[in-house]
Amino acid sequence: MTPHLIPLLHLASPQLPVGGFAYSQGLEAAVEADLVTDATSAGGWISGVLNASLARFEAPLLARLVAAWQNGQVAEVERLNGLFAASRETSELLDETARMGRALAIWLRDLGVAGEAELRLLEGLRPLTYPTAFASAAAALGLEAGDAVTAYLWAWLENQVMAAVKLVPLGQTAGQRLLLDLGPQLPAIAECALDLPESDWSGLAPGFAILSSRHETQYSRLFRS
Repeated sequence: MTPHLIPLLHLASPQLPVGGFAYSQGLEAAVEADLVTDATSAGGWISGVLNASLARFEAPLLARLVAAWQNGQVAEVERLNGLFAASRETSELLDETARMGRALAIWLRDLGVAGEAELRLLEGLRPLTYPTAFASAAAALGLEAGDAVTAYLWAWLENQVMAAVKLVPLGQTAGQRLLLDLGPQLPAIAECALDLPESDWSGLAPGFAILSSRHETQYSRLFRS
């Protein structure tokens, strides 16, 4: 058993008070556009975003951030935080990562997880993105980068599936089946993220960006993104 299993589960828990439940990351707009109408299309959408965007950009960036926090590389933390903020194509996505990042920083402060120097750096970043705060938490809890990336991806996947359960809607069993189908991809994605050179990073997902922008003016909404 990994000695860091409990903190790993803690970070991956949907009970982590960062407000992730309030965001669908474009999934709500995909449902509105009739691109996602059942369990099969929900799985296709979630898998597409996972492999086109998170696997090629967010996951390797997070792995690099964990290493930067572990090694006290302040300039690298600031650079990668700015890079992720710049990659958010819509105001909703930028607002989401900033709100979740700030909420996680408060959690780190209130529970005494991070040190004073780390908290000062987090508080000074504008905006503080969620991957930066998550990587800081992972480093403070002694997690390896690969484990941290896997936990991050699982939390994202679980939130996406739960959003699909509410929006499509899907039954709970269909949602759990999606988790069983898509979850096994995560360790391989995390492993690849550790070695992917920055020159190969790419979060290009035009359909995702377009639907996110449409969601900003969608008349009826359950989610903030």
